[in-house]
Amino acid sequence: MRDLLEPIERGFEEALAEARGDADAIEKLRVRFLGRKGEVTALMKQLRTLSADERPAAGKAVNDLKVRVQTALEAAVSGAAEEGRRREVESGAIDVSLPGRRPWRGSLHPVTTVTRELERIFREMGYSVERGPEIEDDFHNFQALNIPPDHPARDDSDTFYVRGELLLRTHTSPVQIRTMEAHSPPIRMICPGRAYRHDQIDATHLPMFHQLEALVVDRGISMADLKGTLEAVWKRFFGEEVRTRLRPGYFPFVEPGCEYDISCRVCDGSGCRTCKGGGWIELGGAGMVHPAVFEAVGIDPEIWTGFAFGLGIDRIAMMRYEIEDLRLLLENDSRFLAQFPV
Repeated sequence: MRDLLEPIERGFEEALAEARGDADAIEKLRVRFLGRKGEVTALMKQLRTLSADERPAAGKAVNDLKVRVQTALEAAVSGAAEEGRRREVESGAIDVSLPGRRPWRGSLHPVTTVTRELERIFREMGYSVERGPEIEDDFHNFQALNIPPDHPARDDSDTFYVRGELLLRTHTSPVQIRTMEAHSPPIRMICPGRAYRHDQIDATHLPMFHQLEALVVDRGISMADLKGTLEAVWKRFFGEEVRTRLRPGYFPFVEPGCEYDISCRVCDGSGCRTCKGGGWIELGGAGMVHPAVFEAVGIDPEIWTGFAFGLGIDRIAMMRYEIEDLRLLLENDSRFLAQFPV
């Protein structure tokens, strides 16, 4: 048995010397000598062939060899791990003389910033902020807003239909309907949120956009209240020097209806490229709530009157931050977003 032990131990030491620092080679050695069919394991199995007198001394010798092999392998594994860490440190050595790198700070999205500022302005004016579902039904999105069945907005070329009469809301006006259904006048509310339409994607149009609509319902509300509210909001948002004007316009849910503009913030109304030389920039539609809308939600138009107006938050953000392409707002490019204050 002793004649068998010495060559195995000598072969192990030679193989281990060659495998130093190589974790894979060391693992192969473990299998070769201590595995189920390993050389040391085979010696253990041969003990049963010895006589009772020879077996104790031979067993001790084989067991001592096994312990030495295990100890040597464990030390080799530890050495290989240390060598790997050393190589990793050397390959990725840090130049301590370089200036430190500041961690990247996130920032609010321009649309989020504008939305929050508008919400703050309206809250301070006594308005509530209401939310509603983005998947709507025909009644709240069209019928209650006095939009007739043959109106082009109902076509699937303009509206995203989900199934049956369910659709992705084409404006945030359904939230106004739901608010009037749930609350009795007087009402002062805004409803910011996403809306969806079949628009071709370009620098000024997206199939998903952000709107904010305002609604006031009370006794004796007039167009003068609408004009005064628009002036108050945009003076607070853009500055005291901004001017507001109303132009006649048609929308099924208001009568009379109008479109409203503000004086160009770039040229202060003198005419420039941004306002196409006109000195004014259109912001949205407005008007007095149509009696048919009140009747659809159970409000008596003989007692109550109201006004409503809407605006595109994305376009306001483009004006505020001088963004030329609407698509930049959705590309999630951190280089673009990092340009805006927190």
